[in-house]
Amino acid sequence: MGVDLGLERVAEVARRMGLLERCLAPYVITVAGTNGKGSTVAMIEALARAHGLATAAYTSPHLLRYNERLRFDGNEADDATLIAGFEAVEAARLADEPVSLTYFEAGTLAALWAIAQRHPDLAVLEVGLGGRLDAVNVIDADVAVITTIALDHADFLGTDLEGIGREKAGIMRADRPAILGSHALPKSIRQCAEECGAPARVLGQDFHWHPGGAGRFNWRGKDAVGAFSSLEDLPDPGLPLDNAATALQALQAAGLALDEVSCRLALRELQVPGRMQWLGQWCLDVGHNPHAAAYLAGRLAEQPCRGRTWVLLGMLGDKDADGVIGALEGVADGWVAVSLAGDRARAAADLAGRIEVAGGHVAYQAPTPEDGAVWLSGRLAPDDRVLVCGSFFTVAAILAWKQAQAA
Repeated sequence: MGVDLGLERVAEVARRMGLLERCLAPYVITVAGTNGKGSTVAMIEALARAHGLATAAYTSPHLLRYNERLRFDGNEADDATLIAGFEAVEAARLADEPVSLTYFEAGTLAALWAIAQRHPDLAVLEVGLGGRLDAVNVIDADVAVITTIALDHADFLGTDLEGIGREKAGIMRADRPAILGSHALPKSIRQCAEECGAPARVLGQDFHWHPGGAGRFNWRGKDAVGAFSSLEDLPDPGLPLDNAATALQALQAAGLALDEVSCRLALRELQVPGRMQWLGQWCLDVGHNPHAAAYLAGRLAEQPCRGRTWVLLGMLGDKDADGVIGALEGVADGWVAVSLAGDRARAAADLAGRIEVAGGHVAYQAPTPEDGAVWLSGRLAPDDRVLVCGSFFTVAAILAWKQAQAA
């Protein structure tokens, strides 16, 4: 099965596996949103580990290996753990009347089963699509986090931001904190929090970040009982500071007493593959919608280079290519348009035409991301830089290509 929104089937298999009665961890934080979920999960995980907590994190999609989707204490799950999880899912699925599951549902249940076996101090779960009907929502979160709301996955979630907000807000639970990590969330998010009785803590109202010294920021938020506390001189992790502030607030709402030294250590050493990941002159980011592209453009504008800024762009056909191109056009000196494989792929020629209409210069059209990278790498000046973006598939291809070069 592909995508089949609904919780009845996955909840039935989860019940057979004992996941609905069994506590995964003393604290579960579930993260939903259009952009910023992966980086927020990674920061929550790193901050918790720096405070001595045993952690599990479930995310999607992966870049190079399926094992990336499940981490224990920051390390990818091994094959044996994943296989045991899938075997447990299959046994439960067939234990009574057979239940059909999607690829994502089976993977989610396998990950939840594996987490339950480890019973870490903290489990962090990333929503795959939407929130209310996503497979991870069979587990009640102790803290619900919503990062941003923008248009994406319109075929499944629609184009009404208020409606999308209600779907994302479906991860909230009564009397459990909801951390709202954007200044521009739809009104429906707050309405849903009020309706279900989830105490909301809102970026810019209940928690804040402010610029500090060079490459630093300061944070202020509320602890589990609502008292304000602050952290000073935290290192910029190279990821959206709204998400860093949200991660800090989520952990504090879960009852963790934040230690300034531990927070500095975690943020200073954090690296998230495919999220503003610099490999020499190459910056890899999985941003694939206009909201994410605007953030990337802003970060690049803050860090001008003496040479040219190239954009290597590959996108799927169901994404807003015109919006992404428009957001990046102001920082791009040259473009390399690449084709992706598969039924959902968008051809390089289609991207190139849209870039030219937007006023950009397409230097090369390539049949694959790797071909585009090879062409571009032979023409880069020492002061040039490359932004690789548009899809997880584009970033994964270039990441694998860079790793092969280094081997």
